[in-house]
Amino acid sequence: MVERPEDNQPDDEESGGGAVKTFLEHLEDLRWVLIKSAAATLVAMTVCLFNVKPLVAVLKWPMDRAARRHIFLLPDTTNQLVTFQIGSARLPAMELGTNRVGALDLGTNQHVTVALDFMQLGGQQLVTWRVIPTPPEEAVSPGPDLVFLDPSEPFLFWMHISFFAGLLVASPFVLYFIGQFLMPALRIKEKKYFLRAFGVGIGLFFLGVSVAYFVVMPPALKFAEQFSVFMGLKAPIWNFSSYSSFLVKFMLGMGLGFELPVVLLALVKIGLLDYEKLAGMRRYVIVGNLILGALLTTPEVFTQVVMAVALQLLFEVSVWIAWYWERQEKKAEKS
Repeated sequence: MVERPEDNQPDDEESGGGAVKTFLEHLEDLRWVLIKSAAATLVAMTVCLFNVKPLVAVLKWPMDRAARRHIFLLPDTTNQLVTFQIGSARLPAMELGTNRVGALDLGTNQHVTVALDFMQLGGQQLVTWRVIPTPPEEAVSPGPDLVFLDPSEPFLFWMHISFFAGLLVASPFVLYFIGQFLMPALRIKEKKYFLRAFGVGIGLFFLGVSVAYFVVMPPALKFAEQFSVFMGLKAPIWNFSSYSSFLVKFMLGMGLGFELPVVLLALVKIGLLDYEKLAGMRRYVIVGNLILGALLTTPEVFTQVVMAVALQLLFEVSVWIAWYWERQEKKAEKS
């Protein structure tokens, strides 16, 4: 049998690796990846240092939304939120445990505005009042003020938030540099799976961060405030450094938790897991998700439960996808 040259050619799916390099050449490439990543992070951090006000506004947004949510844990409250308006000026809203202020009957609406008007009658100036029902979306409950409790905290916070924001801004460039370093070593088939997993992973990470920021944090902050009231305490102020750490930790935890389907489905692809094994792990995954919810989030119970529920839903989606892949493979084998 005569061996043909094309018999020794690698399969298209297995070819595509970059040029073979020595160990020292790989170290040189890695050194340039680190240099370029550090430079991108430094530039992004410098930009953030001079734009700290927008960053603070981003961090305060969940707190502002929490002021528009109303979670009441006290059984003896009428849940009435009252805003006093004098002319065009509006005072901060107050939560009252009664619908009467002296002789003033506020009615039964949950959100009301008491408008004080001035009028002239017979040479005398009188004050009249009107009770106006307020739409719930316009009612703002006074929450804790965010303050710094130490003279050095504003400067330390400025550096910390600029550093982490710089990492976030520079992350696309850093990931690109890392991809430049890794991709030449992968075969065509490996590149295809790597790019898919990478794209899905990035999307799930930002989905988790968005869910934490836009959906979970406002009610979580309101719950924390009301829980202190439930215990008979009042929290008129919160340390802004602790608050921002609470927010960033939960967002990162939720983003990392949303990577669960990528990990599970990668294990399915390489043959370590399948649909039957995943379905049999359900009871253990429930316990594991509760533990991850405690590890990846803050000590506050509300966020831990939300994280555990989200992880369980993602696990169920992974199980369904594994079942679909297995079904497609069986169909392909029969055909």
